[in-house]
Amino acid sequence: MKKSMSKRMIIMLVIVGAVFAAIIGYQMFVASMMKQFLASNAQPPATVTAMQVKRELWQSQLGAVGTLRAIQGVEISAEIAGIVKKVHFKSGDEVNKGDLLLELNSAEEAAQLQSLQANRKLAEINLDRDKRQFAVHAISKSKLDATQAELTSRIAQEAQQQAIIDKKRIRAPFAGRLGITRVNPGQYLNMAERIVSLQNSRALYIDFNLPQKYVGQIRQGQTMTVVDTQNSDLAISGTISTINSVVDNSTRNVQVEGLIDNSSGTLLPGMFVNVKVDSGAPQKLLTLPQTAISYNAYGSTLFVAKEVQGDQEGKSQLVAQQVFVKTGDKRGDQVVILEGLEEGDTVVTSGQLKLKNGTPLIINNSVQPANDAAPKPQEK
Repeated sequence: MKKSMSKRMIIMLVIVGAVFAAIIGYQMFVASMMKQFLASNAQPPATVTAMQVKRELWQSQLGAVGTLRAIQGVEISAEIAGIVKKVHFKSGDEVNKGDLLLELNSAEEAAQLQSLQANRKLAEINLDRDKRQFAVHAISKSKLDATQAELTSRIAQEAQQQAIIDKKRIRAPFAGRLGITRVNPGQYLNMAERIVSLQNSRALYIDFNLPQKYVGQIRQGQTMTVVDTQNSDLAISGTISTINSVVDNSTRNVQVEGLIDNSSGTLLPGMFVNVKVDSGAPQKLLTLPQTAISYNAYGSTLFVAKEVQGDQEGKSQLVAQQVFVKTGDKRGDQVVILEGLEEGDTVVTSGQLKLKNGTPLIINNSVQPANDAAPKPQEK
C-alpha cells in the first residue's frame, strides 16, 4: 500500500513539473515572438549629416542693388553750328583737362577778328593822340571821353569775336576717358549736337535705395562693399557719401549715394552692382547651413539629434527630435538662429525629409552641405 502511494506521488510530481516546464517554455516562446514582432515594426535608422551648432562672428548687412555713375560725366556738344575742320581724338582716348578735341571751320570769324583788331588799334592811336591834344587844351574833355569809349567798345567787340572762335575749338572740360564718336571732318554740326561722351570714372558714385526703416542704421561715411553682379570675386570697399534729405513718398525708400575708388578702371558707369552696407557692430551669433531649416506656414523647424536609452542591454542611440526655431539674417549659405537652439546642440543638416520624431539616426558626414558665408559659383 505504501509503495503504491509513493508511486502515485512520484507520478504527480512528474506531471506538475511537466506542466510548469510547458508554461515556462510557452512564456519564453511568447516573449521571443513579441521581441521579433517589435523588432520588425521598429523604425529603420536614417543616414543623415549633422553638425554641432556654434557661435560665429556675424556682421549684419543691408543689401541693395545700385547703379554706377561717373564722378564727372558729360556729353560733349557744340555750342554753335559749323563744319568740322579737324578731329583731334580717337574713340576711347584718355584726355587731360583742356586738351583740344575738335575744331570747327572758323575762317570767316578769323577774318572778322582781324578787322576788329585793326579797328581796335586805330582806336588806341586816336586815344593816344587825343590825350596829347587834351594835355595842351586843344580838345575838350568830352571829346577825350568819346575816344576812350570808342576804344572800350572796340576791345569788347574783339573779345566777343575771339569768344566765337574759341567756341569752335572744343576742349575737354576735365580729365577722363572718351567714348565712341561718329563725327568726321567735313560734317556739319548743329548747335547742341552730341560729339562724344567724356567720363571721369577714376572714382564712381553708386546710387541705390533703402527702405525707410533702415534710415537709423545708416550714416554718412559708413563702410559699404560693392560686388560686381557678373564677377562675384570683384568686391570693392567704399563709403556712403550722401543720404537724401527726404524719403520718396511713393516708394517709402530713401536714396543713398556711395563713393568707391575705381582707379583700376574695372567698373564702368551705368553698370548695376550689388551693394552691402555694414550695419552695427559685429556680433557672435548661432549659425547653421540654410539646408538645415524647413520653412513652413506654421513656422521654421529643424531636427536635433538626441541621445536616448536603447534596449535592455543598456546601449544608447541617437534619435531625431523636431524643434521650432526663430531665424534671423541670411548670409550666403548661412542663416542666424535667434531662438530654439543652444550652443553645442547637434543639428541634422541634410536628409531630414525622411525623418520624424523618434527616428534612429546614423550620422555620416563624408559629404557636407554648403556652409559658406560668401559662396562662389563652381562653374564659370
